[in-house]
Amino acid sequence: MSKICVLGLGYIGLPTALLFANNGHEVVGVDVNRRVVDILKTGKMPFEEKGFQELLDSALEKKAFRAESFVEEADVFLVAVPTPFDSEMRMADLKYVISACEMIVPHLRKGNLVIIESTIPPKTCDRQVKQILENSGLKMCEDFCVSHCPERAIPGNTLHEMVYNDRVIGGVNEKSTQLTADLYSSFVKGDLHLTTSTTAEMIKLMENTSRDVNIALANEFAQIADDYGINVWEAIEIANKHPRVNILKPGPGVGGHCIAIDPWFLTENANNSSLIMMSRQINDSMPQYVLKMVKKMVAGIENPTITVFGVAYKGDIADTRATPAKKFIKLAEKEGCKVKIYDPFVREWCYPIMGLEEAVEGSDCIVVLTDHSEFREMDPRELYGKMPGLNIFDSRNVINEELWGKAGFNVRNIGKK
Repeated sequence: MSKICVLGLGYIGLPTALLFANNGHEVVGVDVNRRVVDILKTGKMPFEEKGFQELLDSALEKKAFRAESFVEEADVFLVAVPTPFDSEMRMADLKYVISACEMIVPHLRKGNLVIIESTIPPKTCDRQVKQILENSGLKMCEDFCVSHCPERAIPGNTLHEMVYNDRVIGGVNEKSTQLTADLYSSFVKGDLHLTTSTTAEMIKLMENTSRDVNIALANEFAQIADDYGINVWEAIEIANKHPRVNILKPGPGVGGHCIAIDPWFLTENANNSSLIMMSRQINDSMPQYVLKMVKKMVAGIENPTITVFGVAYKGDIADTRATPAKKFIKLAEKEGCKVKIYDPFVREWCYPIMGLEEAVEGSDCIVVLTDHSEFREMDPRELYGKMPGLNIFDSRNVINEELWGKAGFNVRNIGKK
């Protein structure tokens, strides 16, 4: 059994801490947000996701987990803090990772293992992490070990993916890699792929960048399909019947903390990244493209009212990080549109979230920006008498177009005329 100190009790750090606690380790979870610590001390989760509360209950029953505001001595220190994106410099902002490592320094002892789970640019472990931790007077590799073990989990299915997905483990030396692999094998049922820290740092960024590039290709296909007047969704479905083709889906842009951000982490110190940067530009431009299509639908209406369906970055979750909906709304308002928002999952956001009836009352056009299941199953007849303009633009190909069309709506879709 190891004593593990987990720094950062967010969507990744907390479930990771609880999984270790439920699999034979003593875990101290540390967060600088006192509210998070106080909630955990009452035995409750600070955020909701399937299976999290039960995992916390089990860890507390075993007396294997506790939440604190300060770092303390341990065998293993695991850093799982956010890595914000510096939009002005287009690079990773490592302030939280640096701060976490500085908090470890006074408690670092010979034989300790430091694991960075936070997403970081290549060479971060070899350079910044090493430099900070060696302020303890100890030497990396000689006195303590360091490794990078990036998470591979998606909101809404976090616990299952943490346990059953393969994991990449990269140490600054072989001992670091093996110690980390032995630790994670206590709960990970997927394969553990062992490599170096720099390779592990790059792999995580490559995985998300590949998806970003593929989505950009799909978005460009959608715009070309609009030019030719064909159904890009049908074309993609048939093209993907080819055994070596896997085109992803177009949409209003890319959101979330990973896919929209990680390509910049990968390219911040690279010279050869033209394709990646062009893909970022395409995906970042999709809110403008969607708005252009919506404006055609409400042409002739002065200061139209638009109802946005969904501001979460993906379906059936409440996560709004880097959502393309925010850019769409800002652009629409600049064009003189009044924007109202309905999202069945998001409760609080930087814009007011309304109930369905209030959001569609007096609206000239509904714009679907998130593929929530509710929109797929919605009966448009519920909206009769509330909307002066029966228009709906579906950027996610999620609604039942035939049903909405029969209900009298003018239906448009990205890449589908």
